[in-house]
Amino acid sequence: MDEEERVKPTHHEVGAVLDGLSVEELEARIALLEEEIVRLRGAIAARGDSRKAAEAAFKI
Repeated sequence: MDEEERVKPTHHEVGAVLDGLSVEELEARIALLEEEIVRLRGAIAARGDSRKAAEAAFKI
């Protein structure tokens, strides 16, 4: 297996056994999870914006 392929995970399972992973692989997993956190925070912000718009539209 090509080393570059091994270092770039496409997903991470929460609670997975980490014993067999190198420092580089662990860092790659952290980067992946940090990207997911940014994406999730964006979704939260979008929902907040939608809610504010709906509240403004239905105010009397």
